[in-house]
Amino acid sequence: MQAIELPGADLAFDPDWLPGDAATDLFTRLRHGIPWESHRIRVYGREFDPPRLSCWIGDPDARYRYSGRWFEPRPWMPDLAALRDRLAAELDVPFNSVLANLYRTGRDAMGFHRDSEPELGDAPVIASISLGAERRFRLRPYAKHAVAGAHSLSIDLPHGSLLVMRGTTQRHYQHALPKTGRAVGERINLTFRRIDHSSGNNSSAITNASSRPSRAG
Repeated sequence: MQAIELPGADLAFDPDWLPGDAATDLFTRLRHGIPWESHRIRVYGREFDPPRLSCWIGDPDARYRYSGRWFEPRPWMPDLAALRDRLAAELDVPFNSVLANLYRTGRDAMGFHRDSEPELGDAPVIASISLGAERRFRLRPYAKHAVAGAHSLSIDLPHGSLLVMRGTTQRHYQHALPKTGRAVGERINLTFRRIDHSSGNNSSAITNASSRPSRAG
């Protein structure tokens, strides 16, 4: 994997982690095999549907609390378990969960946020696989914990690519998948994580995109 230089972050990127044919076959199986859901969320007392479909999958104890609700992980599918095992071997991280997101059009998006909950640890490793339409991924400095030389960065994530965020990336940066007006096809994103509830903290294991409905959504 190639390192991406960004002050205060630890990023690695492989645009061809999965060969084209294998990535296309995987996309088709996951598109029709994952039980996609709309995780309705509550913000300032109002409920709304996020601009994408999702599914939380993992070990039985990798549950999370999000927008006042507990979500239990669905069991591993063979394809996802195989990806988990390959990533664990290559990155030396015992991943126990994956958040699958389905972006149906360019209007489906994810606003700026950080994956910084206690259950992810002080230096979480997030392994993000992209399948389907290429989309632009953005990072920007998190003002509260900005470091010298920090700046925004955009990365185009092609079909079959792998982006790994480690170390203090989640402390110093927010990330997003903005809307696009271009005509783009469907995209599946798989973000593998390690959830650890041993601290006894029962707060959310994934981060809301913002404290209010995101403009990016």
